[in-house]
Amino acid sequence: MWGFTSCFAVTLMQVRSGSDEGSGGLVWLLVIGAVLTLFLFLLLFIASRYKRCPSNRILVVYGRVAGRRASKCLHGGGTFVWPLIQDYAYLSLEPLVIDIPLEGALSQNNIRVNVPSTFTVGISTDPVLMNNAAERLLSLSVQQIREQAQDIILGQLRLVIATLTIEEINRDREKFMVLINENVAQEVNKIGLELINVNVRDITDESGYIQAIGKRAAAEAINRAKVEVAQQEREGATGEAIAVRERTVNVARETAAGIEGEKLAEQRQRVAVAALEAEAVKGEVESQREREIAIAQRNAETIAAAKLAEQEQRIRVAEAEALAVTGENTSRERIAHSSAQLAEIQAEAKRRSDVAAAKAAEAIAIAQREQELARLAKEELAPQEIEKKRIELAAEAEAEKRRREAKGEADAIRAKYEAEAKGVQMVLEAKAEGYRQLIQACGSDPAVGPTLLLIEQLPKLVEAQVQAISQLKIDKITVWDTGTGKDGRNTTSEFLAGIVGALPRMHELARQAGIELPSALGRVHKSGDAETPGNSPAEAPQGEPSR
Repeated sequence: MWGFTSCFAVTLMQVRSGSDEGSGGLVWLLVIGAVLTLFLFLLLFIASRYKRCPSNRILVVYGRVAGRRASKCLHGGGTFVWPLIQDYAYLSLEPLVIDIPLEGALSQNNIRVNVPSTFTVGISTDPVLMNNAAERLLSLSVQQIREQAQDIILGQLRLVIATLTIEEINRDREKFMVLINENVAQEVNKIGLELINVNVRDITDESGYIQAIGKRAAAEAINRAKVEVAQQEREGATGEAIAVRERTVNVARETAAGIEGEKLAEQRQRVAVAALEAEAVKGEVESQREREIAIAQRNAETIAAAKLAEQEQRIRVAEAEALAVTGENTSRERIAHSSAQLAEIQAEAKRRSDVAAAKAAEAIAIAQREQELARLAKEELAPQEIEKKRIELAAEAEAEKRRREAKGEADAIRAKYEAEAKGVQMVLEAKAEGYRQLIQACGSDPAVGPTLLLIEQLPKLVEAQVQAISQLKIDKITVWDTGTGKDGRNTTSEFLAGIVGALPRMHELARQAGIELPSALGRVHKSGDAETPGNSPAEAPQGEPSR
């Protein structure tokens, strides 16, 4: 089209370069060329927007379609796709083969089975299913479609197995396949797929129940076959014995008939010969006697031969009957032996069947016990575990609370003691500064400072002396005074002096501390010392401070 337009433009330029006489024809040429160009463009555009659908695909036209539908689906043929308001895409109709490795599916009798199978699905050409596929599978890849279909098939296959027992799955495969087709087809139709084929490769179970069922069926079939074989052998042996007996009887009968015919023929022959001889020897008197003797001898031989034939006949008949009885006894012996073997085989098969049934019952009991344990763990142990966990969390929270409270109290006590220590330190530092200034103020007399310090502590010492006697519980003291005692003192004064002597000695404490108390507090006199001037006329007790 573009080449045609270029040629038309070149021709137009050549015409323009000519004379102006053909200007009218040039305009018509331009109009005709433009119309042709527009027609070709429209033709090519329409051809490019007409989409054809191959036989192995579905053409989906979406956008603005008739009937307020989301899309329009075509299988085969073609349609025009309007630009700007419509677009198109294809869905492949190629089958998808999906492997379903189903393991541990729970059957109706609570036995887990493995059902590996292969499902073949594909997008359906039904109008409703095509619209479902266009709505749900248009933008998905083949792998995504396969995964989505696999999830749906797995769920439905587990659902079908849960409605059947192991015996139904193993025995009635047709019913199993019908249920799979119905359930799976209904679900995959919702996304636009149809079920093409189902191939269940094998059915096994973890407990070996299906294998036990197969062994039991095989054992039953073998037992039935052995019984039928024994029955046929018994019937064959019986028929054979009957046939042998009938053959022997018939042979003996025919043999006797043959002998009887021979004897009759011989008798007739002899009668004819005797008649001829009698007619020959009528005239011979001499030969009469010899003929009679010969006749008698021949009769005797005939009788002896007849008796011998009868004897042989009876012997053969007896032998035939003995053989028939022996054959019957042999057949009965074989039948009894076969019956004994059949009974043994039936007993062994019954024992194996009982063992298999016991093992199956044991497996069922174990499965039921595990199920009951799981139920108990769910219904009883789980709440207890939750309560235990809640108690542990509450205990941990309470412990954490107590730890934090103890830490706060410890921090408060530490802060308190630190504050007290700082206060004590400041008091001691102030006291030290005061003591230092006091020592500096004392100057040359170093005893003044300790004396002043002791005077400062004097109220505490007096308080200690008072507390020493304050705990004495004395309601009443009765003193029987007998007059003047030792050294001119009476008993009452000695008693009071003893009480005072029991108090702590202030001067002794001061002396031990290396401090000399002022004279206003009195002095300590040793024994034999002179009276100190300034003391009161009343002498203090020896070794006691003056008061």
